[in-house]
Amino acid sequence: MEVFYTLQGEGRYQGQAAYFIRLGGCDVGCVWCDVKESWDVNAHPKISVEKIVAGAVESVPVNNEHRLHHPPIAVITGGEPLLHPLDELTSSLKKSGFRTHLETSGSSPLSGDFDWICLSPKKFKAPLPEVIPVADELKIIIYNKSDFAWGEQYAAQTKPGCRLYLQPEWSKAAVVTPMIIDYIKAHPQWQLSLQVHKYVHIP
Repeated sequence: MEVFYTLQGEGRYQGQAAYFIRLGGCDVGCVWCDVKESWDVNAHPKISVEKIVAGAVESVPVNNEHRLHHPPIAVITGGEPLLHPLDELTSSLKKSGFRTHLETSGSSPLSGDFDWICLSPKKFKAPLPEVIPVADELKIIIYNKSDFAWGEQYAAQTKPGCRLYLQPEWSKAAVVTPMIIDYIKAHPQWQLSLQVHKYVHIP
């Protein structure tokens, strides 16, 4: 659907430069989705892996030595990126010196070779059981009070060391953020994630 070089706005790598590769197609259909134009896979042109990776290399201005010691981040997102086979894309990105990150609901089978997997499960279509234990980061979107207990069910299935984040749904942020803060104070294994990119008005 689109590519852009910006700062990661959420989660563990918040504030770090990242090249985003947004793939079209989604069968989850979150009511609050802010990229609903990504849902229809046929609304976007097919682009070769070679062209996608070439664009990433051209867009990220780091020399080869820096790339070796501090690999730039390529985030594959959507839509729901796991609707596509991702092995060739991640392999090519890694060969070009990128760290590969995934943002997914986990509702489709896992493919690709990733350095970091952010799992954000949705009530509209549950994640597959095999995706949950491999997540490096669990991001629960808080829309109402019942989402805390719902999120704990997934936290209990994550691997040791998985980072646990609670993130206010953007349109409800004024109401739920104070609830999230109180919850984290009582359950300090969780951390707050904010969509910082929306506050600083970047993609």
